[in-house]
Amino acid sequence: MGYGSAMICKANQRGYQPALPGIERKTLAYGDRTLMTEFRMRKGSALPRHSHSQEQTGYLISGCIRLTIGRRSIEARPGDSWSIPGGTKHGAAIVEDSVAIEVFSPAREDYLPRGRARKRND
Repeated sequence: MGYGSAMICKANQRGYQPALPGIERKTLAYGDRTLMTEFRMRKGSALPRHSHSQEQTGYLISGCIRLTIGRRSIEARPGDSWSIPGGTKHGAAIVEDSVAIEVFSPAREDYLPRGRARKRND
């Protein structure tokens, strides 16, 4: 991707996109090798089991989710974190309204803001 410069993102309420029913995501800061995303998830929604090539590291800010990574399931609460190797099946059931931050490496091209896959405005 070769962005080559620093990025600072100030907090705002714009930029959330639907990901799945009851789940929305917002790309925050990203660089050459990582991308940070905020997920807002409604109680009762689900993230079906899936996998992708990126390593994914997450942190639960608020709420409660039932997270399954491979064959292991845990109930994640605020302050809990996880790391999912690329290619590993994972999913979640949303137990309470929740907010999580996820970092993907390498950066997910499909999560980059439109028109930013090759060039970034700072």
